[in-house]
Amino acid sequence: MTSKTLRRLAFASVSALALIATAAADQAWAQADASDEIIVTARKRGESLLDVPFSVNALSEEQLRARGAATLEELSKNVAGFSVQNLGPGQSQVAIRGISAGQIVRDQPGVKEQVGVYLDESVISLSLFTPDLDLFDLNRVEVLRGPQGTLFGSGSLAGTVRYITNQPSTDGFEGAVEGTISSVKDGEIGGDLKGMLNIPMSDRAAFRIVAFASDFPGYIDAIQPGGGRAEDVNGGTRSGVRAAAMFKLSEALTVTPRIVWQDIEVNGFNRVDVYNYLGNQYTTTRPAVRLGDLEQFTQFGERFTDEFLLADLTIAYDFGGLTLTSISSLSDREVLVYRDATALTGSITGGSLGLAENVFTLNAPLIDTTSVNTFTQEVRLSSDTGGRVQWVVGAFYSDQERNYAQDLQVRGFSALTGIPTASVRAPTDSLYFSTVPYDLTQYAIFGEATYAVNDKLNVTAGVRYANYEESRLLTFDGIFADQTIDSPGSVEDDDIAPRVMASYKLSDTLTLNAQASKGFRLGGVNDPLNRPLCNAADFATFNALSKPTFENETVWNYEAGLKARLAGRGSFTVAGFYSDIENLQATIDAGTCSSRIIANVPSARSIGLEAEYNARYGDHLDVAVSASYNQSELTSSVVDSTGAPIQGLRDGNRLPTVPEFQAAASVTWTQPVRNNLDGFISGTWQYVGERFTQISDQENNPRTVTLFSTGAPSVASLSFPLELPDYHVLNLRAGVRAPDGWEAAVFVNNVTDERARLSIDRERGLRARYGYQTNQPRTIGLTVRTSF
Repeated sequence: MTSKTLRRLAFASVSALALIATAAADQAWAQADASDEIIVTARKRGESLLDVPFSVNALSEEQLRARGAATLEELSKNVAGFSVQNLGPGQSQVAIRGISAGQIVRDQPGVKEQVGVYLDESVISLSLFTPDLDLFDLNRVEVLRGPQGTLFGSGSLAGTVRYITNQPSTDGFEGAVEGTISSVKDGEIGGDLKGMLNIPMSDRAAFRIVAFASDFPGYIDAIQPGGGRAEDVNGGTRSGVRAAAMFKLSEALTVTPRIVWQDIEVNGFNRVDVYNYLGNQYTTTRPAVRLGDLEQFTQFGERFTDEFLLADLTIAYDFGGLTLTSISSLSDREVLVYRDATALTGSITGGSLGLAENVFTLNAPLIDTTSVNTFTQEVRLSSDTGGRVQWVVGAFYSDQERNYAQDLQVRGFSALTGIPTASVRAPTDSLYFSTVPYDLTQYAIFGEATYAVNDKLNVTAGVRYANYEESRLLTFDGIFADQTIDSPGSVEDDDIAPRVMASYKLSDTLTLNAQASKGFRLGGVNDPLNRPLCNAADFATFNALSKPTFENETVWNYEAGLKARLAGRGSFTVAGFYSDIENLQATIDAGTCSSRIIANVPSARSIGLEAEYNARYGDHLDVAVSASYNQSELTSSVVDSTGAPIQGLRDGNRLPTVPEFQAAASVTWTQPVRNNLDGFISGTWQYVGERFTQISDQENNPRTVTLFSTGAPSVASLSFPLELPDYHVLNLRAGVRAPDGWEAAVFVNNVTDERARLSIDRERGLRARYGYQTNQPRTIGLTVRTSF
């Protein structure tokens, strides 16, 4: 029996068990009281999660805490059809329903996100650098599956993720304080301190502030030249503040200003090196370096910083049956990625050019800086009459100014080699220098209406028209670059995203849903190839493939689903979908050119099924199970002049970064103990299936590469596996809580100390470096929380 068959049987078993449990729960809870249902705003109006006529998940802060989820990546493992590829601290790629185009390495300003991420009403997604916000004092996190272009626009091609915060309240003074201390196996001590205050200023005004500080424990050691060791290099800190006020200026008018600030500083990356050009066990003329578990080779310290500031203003006016809402937001983002690119640079200067060891071992920091300023404005008018027709219409505008720069500094290179490096823009010893300022402007109009045909059938239709213009000024200089000075580049286009949905109530507890919807991702401008680094074959191949611009990516999604209320004490949802993708914006690694380009693949598809079951058995036991299976693959090829597929863009190859099968289960038992205390214990199991980092990793896997002759290696070639294995993570949590609001819990995350390969890290087509990003080892900790 094949592994694929086993996965399908496992998914069918999960679904069957959930259906059996549904029937059992209905019988057991026939006399139970109904509990509160989660209210979401997935259609920009409040409604029960189970009344939304498409596939949505929502998890509260308490549920996330119980499952050991403190980051967006950890959250994703608890949600069917939702995955996040870890590319290092503060760097992640979000995918929903298997729609993914490949790993983004460093900033590629022309590449837009496939999943939109929002903080309440403000968009914060930014392709590679989507902020990983602290989850303290959140009301919930909503995951909207399938294209959401009608209401949320470009960037929501595969779905939308929304952090929904608790709002200032005039109901009374309240607060919360939470502290955590943790220890990572073979790593550092970490901890968090977080607090919240809600202060009513009158019966018409309130202020809410959240502050947090986290110390991330490091667990990766860096081996350095001469046998030195820097321990736990990937440790860091995160701190921030969210402050909001609410002013009810009249019975009709409410104004809510807010400021959000977050700063992340990390001293290295969660990368494990398997092979490094400058430090490996195969060299015979230089000191051999044997890299062990949770180790990497660097010549100097790396770091990552990310400062994020958001100011937004929400104004709502109730006309009586109609509500006018305005959301204005202004964000500023400053990101620094300071990498050790000595292996990459040395593979060129030593491996390709044959320069001396004192040249190819010169420290080569690659300094990436990204500065982004974004202004958005949305105005919408929505009905609130409770009648047969509910509707919303609106307009959206955004202007984003983004400046991206790279500087590869190799101090002393010109002095040692006599090779001049100063150029029009590149200073002396900058072998690669680029600046890419650009401006992206969008405007859109949208509308959606729901008509209640009768008490059982609701029909919804909506559409969005969007227009955008992107302009860039490209500068690439230095001896590694194809010199391009202030070369303009631009794209301009528009798109329409319609949506039609229907829901039918078979009974008070069972609803059928169906949807057809379109999503889109804006096209962009490609960077030029680094021609001086390309060999002749790669230049011929990728120069033909690399067009100045790439087209919009679009998805048509068709889905049908079922949502069941379980006698007021739980729910079961299941949805099947078919997504037809046109002009997939595939990320291509251009071989020896050390460049990355975007190429449109004419067609691809994703077919899948997702199921989620949440229930309370009696007064003590809570159970949650989720599972998803999707088959996402190319349905066309991109070929060279000989007809051979380029970089794995072959009909039938899987889409990258996402697993075919993913599942999670969470069980919590609560029991009164003594002195009015409730004891609880919870366990969460998560499974993520096999993945590929890039589409091309499916070709020649494992892949054999010829080593550079530098250091007279004892072997001529090495073979590297490129499939990311599946992995399991088990988290446990146990503690006590009191009626007056305090709680203490001990936890063990990654109980089995699973070593997951989250994404492949490579340089120069694996010849300079091969490694992978990995997860945090077993972590034991204590959390104390009090609310008042």
